[in-house]
Amino acid sequence: MAFASRFGRVFTGPSPLCSQFSSVRLNSTLTSPKLFISGLSRETTDEQFKEAFNPFGQIVEAKVIRDRATGRSKGFGFVTYTSIEEAEKAKEEMNAKFLQGWVIFVDPAKPREPRPPSRSESGSSETGFRTNKTVGWCG
Repeated sequence: MAFASRFGRVFTGPSPLCSQFSSVRLNSTLTSPKLFISGLSRETTDEQFKEAFNPFGQIVEAKVIRDRATGRSKGFGFVTYTSIEEAEKAKEEMNAKFLQGWVIFVDPAKPREPRPPSRSESGSSETGFRTNKTVGWCG
């Protein structure tokens, strides 16, 4: 009989505990006024990017990330607002919307992770020359 009553709850709807967790998930707030935007067109400029996010509040910085070698957009960027409320509004309004024919996604920006030292720094000596670790001659 206990099994039947528990089984019946599955079909009657979510328990109050589940509904509390789902409301927390849906009402999550940002912890930083910086947003990460992915799915940008390769032709999107910094000015167009800033113009698209300008209606939602005062922007501190809007930057499309570019490849160092080619100068082409990498397809993502960051927008920083003056307040978390403005960033939340922009996230709600611009997520999964079209910008220059591409669907963009707006997420909270995560802090930058520390990188390991580059290979040129780890293999160089105090004179600036790299040590060749090849043994023998091939040729």
